[in-house]
Amino acid sequence: CGCTSSTLYGLASGDITRKAHILSTEGMMQHARKSENNQFVVATETGIMYRMKKENPDKVFIPVKENAVCKYMKQITIEKVVDSLVHKQYEVKVPKQIADKARVPIERMLMIS
Repeated sequence: CGCTSSTLYGLASGDITRKAHILSTEGMMQHARKSENNQFVVATETGIMYRMKKENPDKVFIPVKENAVCKYMKQITIEKVVDSLVHKQYEVKVPKQIADKARVPIERMLMIS
């Protein structure tokens, strides 16, 4: 959808402060929990705000967009994931040279998640 890509571009170009963190959902939770800061600007679906506030009642979370919802993420359900794994459906095949180039950033993302 481009959300992460545009954020990475903004970081690289200097339009977004270097203090910004691009994290997984669990990474955001851990960062908020461990950080000494008490205010956070959150640029993701606002659904996570409830959990953030519940687990960190002494901290303030400010959404970048009050009604942020990702229509693509809403299409993914536990039932669909289980069904795809059980029936081995929806396998994505890419040429080896593309897979080799993609492997490094995917492994990096998995390491930080």
